[in-house]
Amino acid sequence: MKVIIMYGGKSGEHEVSLVSATSVVRNINPLHEITLIGITKKGLWYHQDPALVKEIVSNKNATLRITESPEQLVQVIPGGGKNLAITCPATGFITTDIIFPVLHGTYGEDGFIQGLFEMAELPYCGCGVMASSLTMDKEKTKQVWAQEGLPIVPYVAIRKYMKNQFPEEYIQLLAKAETEFGYPLFVKPCCAGSSVGATKARNREELENSIEEAFLWDEKVLVEAFISAREIECSVTGNEFPISYVLGEIAPSHEFYDYEAKYTDPNGAKLIIPASLSAPEREKIKNIAEKAYAVLDCSGLSRVDFFLDKKTNEILLNEINSIPGFTSISMFPKLCQEGGLAYTDLIDSVLQMGIDRYNSRRSLKTSR
Repeated sequence: MKVIIMYGGKSGEHEVSLVSATSVVRNINPLHEITLIGITKKGLWYHQDPALVKEIVSNKNATLRITESPEQLVQVIPGGGKNLAITCPATGFITTDIIFPVLHGTYGEDGFIQGLFEMAELPYCGCGVMASSLTMDKEKTKQVWAQEGLPIVPYVAIRKYMKNQFPEEYIQLLAKAETEFGYPLFVKPCCAGSSVGATKARNREELENSIEEAFLWDEKVLVEAFISAREIECSVTGNEFPISYVLGEIAPSHEFYDYEAKYTDPNGAKLIIPASLSAPEREKIKNIAEKAYAVLDCSGLSRVDFFLDKKTNEILLNEINSIPGFTSISMFPKLCQEGGLAYTDLIDSVLQMGIDRYNSRRSLKTSR
């Protein structure tokens, strides 16, 4: 296939994307013809030199980068399709069979770029527009899961405008979180991933500071009960029929599984694969993961994260990631591999599911 791998992005997870995409390039079937498009932190798209692919494959210490040149600036033409939608001055039209957006967080995982692909009539991997938007918004995800009777972590949602425009309501929400959950509390931006902006609060002062920190990343914040729990993760793939894989456990050496533990500290966490669980626990978590994936209309791939309460053994859904980490130490590919789906085969499967979804949607009528 002709595969475009997109990476970088206008996101707090830009650097994570570079590492994830590097791993994808290094492990993708070498029979595919790879084109790299890097997206800067300002949101500009640049076609990258094909030699970069060879460098990544041959040098295990190399990491993808983004070279900016006016001649390589990419433009997208709505309705252009696989042959006429993507162009740049240096190369003209860039044809493709499928786009693999290895873009974490905002403007990559939240439905924005998926909507652009749909308008341009381009096939792409992963969740569609609605599912991408929904899974990125932790509050809306929880609302759908709760409606379906799935177990979720209790939360309070706070909007940025409330503090100045509705101060009494803002204070009431803080008091509600304190009363119903008690300290410590966990605070995180509603629409950000990789634990960006997430902090733990032990008192009112820390709670208000944590909320202000989270508001730097999003206009909506979740305040959740801080649960002493084991962190269990489940990889899921599929379009109409989700498949779950071997379960893994995160054992962070940090106070919680924060951004540094995930990506910058090589000793930040221990990945336990498979997770030490009873057969009934494994089956229940896998069934919940598949249902959580399906009710959000996910497609292609996602990683579903759980808390297993250490005191009560209660299973709770934490969140879902529609473009999970693909780094060499990321849980998603490791769990699939443990379940019998090798990294290269996983990538091929994700590419094919994207093409299948594209063909299915193209068969639908759009006018009388």
